[in-house]
Amino acid sequence: MTTQALLTQLYETPEADIITEIKQLKAELGDQVLILGHHYQREEVFAFADVSGDSLKLSQQAAATDAPYIIFCGVHFMAETADILTSDAQTVILPDLAAGCSMADMANDEQVNRSWQELATVINPDECVTPVTYINSTAALKAFCGEHGGIVCTSGNAQRVMEWAWSNREKILFFPDQHLGENTALAMGMDEADMIIWDPFQPLGGNTPEAIEAAKLILWKGFCSVHQLFKAEHAETMRNNHAGIRILAHPECSREVCETADFVGSTERIIEHVAQAEAGQSFAIATELNLVNRLRIEYPDKPIWFLSPMICMCSTMFRTDPQHLCAALRSIRDGNITHQIEVPHQQKRWAKLSLERMLNLG
Repeated sequence: MTTQALLTQLYETPEADIITEIKQLKAELGDQVLILGHHYQREEVFAFADVSGDSLKLSQQAAATDAPYIIFCGVHFMAETADILTSDAQTVILPDLAAGCSMADMANDEQVNRSWQELATVINPDECVTPVTYINSTAALKAFCGEHGGIVCTSGNAQRVMEWAWSNREKILFFPDQHLGENTALAMGMDEADMIIWDPFQPLGGNTPEAIEAAKLILWKGFCSVHQLFKAEHAETMRNNHAGIRILAHPECSREVCETADFVGSTERIIEHVAQAEAGQSFAIATELNLVNRLRIEYPDKPIWFLSPMICMCSTMFRTDPQHLCAALRSIRDGNITHQIEVPHQQKRWAKLSLERMLNLG
């Protein structure tokens, strides 16, 4: 039976039966399988995660185990990172290959290579520019950074990574998320005049040679389609309606949202912030809906609101459903692996180097 035929069959099966089968398959396969669940996954999938967390934490957890099969309930770039960090004896599976990331798609290797060549018409990027890619990027871009003396960052360590990058070269090319780079640099005290935006669809990114020569930070014009939906006026409305509320924002949000927030931090830091707060403290949180709803359930003594009046849910994360998870587990049981993620060897070598540079910073 083809994967598509199996999924069609599973979608015709009552979901309660699918949930029962997943439990049975997990028990049957035991330690052979490790299921990773990203914070943004829907609850009915997240419930089956052996380990939950952000993308880097999950990949590190996978690499630290001997489980021969890793099912990554997340999106494509996350499964690639897991494949880069795990051993050759481990197989990484993404339940739905269509689970991508709009931000990661905003910078591909062709665009970045072309931009590097354009920079070379003004400056010598291999001597004065450190490429820094957010972990929300393809393996190809992580490999680009590895090959060009660059590094990977997460939303939790971006400042430490940027400090390292500037200690090596005078400029940074930061991709694919403009907002994380900008918010981090501003928090570090960088002057706005030292930053430029690079639009990959414009000659020289839409900049003059003089602006490129003067810039210390070159920000790729990319963003997260979920965090882009939060607005500063949403925070103002929350404060008007709820006295004493604290606004928490992910640094992928716009500068305007982060400037109005009481706390800006990664997904893990937001979770910690809520967990450590006193009972009764209320929050409005600017990050993905599934996580906010989970926090609301986990901390009923702390009133929690979603910052936006609109639904800001990661639609590609939502693609991983019980049917796809069940199909992935069946493929392992039947010895007919589908949806395996394999990063090409040469690309993996350079990508791992850029990740190791980050991990070595501690």
